[in-house]
Amino acid sequence: MNNSVPYRPLVSVIIPFLNEEQFIEETIESVLQQEYTNWELLLVDDGSTNNSTRIAKAFAAMYPDKIFYLEHKCHVNKGLTASRNLGVQHAKGTLIALLDADDKWLPQKLSHQVYLFGIHPEIAMVAEASVYWNTWCDSSKRDIKVPVGAQEEKVYKPLELLQKLYPLHIGAAPVPCALMIKKQAILQVGGFESSFVKQFQLYEDQALLSKLYLNFNVYISSSCNNLYRQRPGSIVKEVKGSGQYHAVRKYFLEWLHAYTIKNGFLDDTLDKLLKKALFPYHHPTLYLLTYTFPNQVVQLSKKAVPGPLKDLIKKQLHLVK
Repeated sequence: MNNSVPYRPLVSVIIPFLNEEQFIEETIESVLQQEYTNWELLLVDDGSTNNSTRIAKAFAAMYPDKIFYLEHKCHVNKGLTASRNLGVQHAKGTLIALLDADDKWLPQKLSHQVYLFGIHPEIAMVAEASVYWNTWCDSSKRDIKVPVGAQEEKVYKPLELLQKLYPLHIGAAPVPCALMIKKQAILQVGGFESSFVKQFQLYEDQALLSKLYLNFNVYISSSCNNLYRQRPGSIVKEVKGSGQYHAVRKYFLEWLHAYTIKNGFLDDTLDKLLKKALFPYHHPTLYLLTYTFPNQVVQLSKKAVPGPLKDLIKKQLHLVK
């Protein structure tokens, strides 16, 4: 055996973190407990100021051939997208598995998704269901399994999933800890979008997913080997709690619309979905008059209006729309 040949893992696991000392050790342990062993773990420190930096460096020292600590120059905070991109840049594996520093994998996660890539070489990404994990802090709550909102055990061609899943349709989107992606595919679409910083980080994963949906085949798995922790202080809770959700959603939709035009994705269904999603933001008064107000009238009529009059109101509102 030639000991000078460097170790080349198939899978690079990327965990970006910022002040996650409460959860990061449990997250790292879930990687160490994987049945599949041909992986490396990149811990990307986004300028942490608490004990999470020490924890990450300690794991890297204990497993010097498997776990690697990365940080931005001068230990600055650059945001989630820059940290994910730094991990991708340093990844030696041909497959990238994303894991946020407060989430957790079950032991079969990597082995099953690597297997799927083996039998579907034409795909660029695997996405699976997730457990929305509520019982980690309160056993009286209930964990909820959320499958991806499209038919499972199926390969989807470019464009198809963007027309079925959130944020353009009603199907549930996969979360980062449920994904495995070919590194080359991430690089080919330009990586994570650098403009999705601060509150706009809420949609940083959706920006990458949209680019992948548009350009590559994607496999939707029925497996569920990840725990997506639900907690106060998450970017989702902060953005919604501060009333910024619609400003952030508008930013994403306008970015996606511009991306499709720039890259020549001409599709009538996609164009209609984008126009429908942007309508409340580009025409707020018209949206209020044609959708919000009529829907409120319908809800009121259910409680206070006699049946025949209720039917008449519904018919008139339908004519307005």
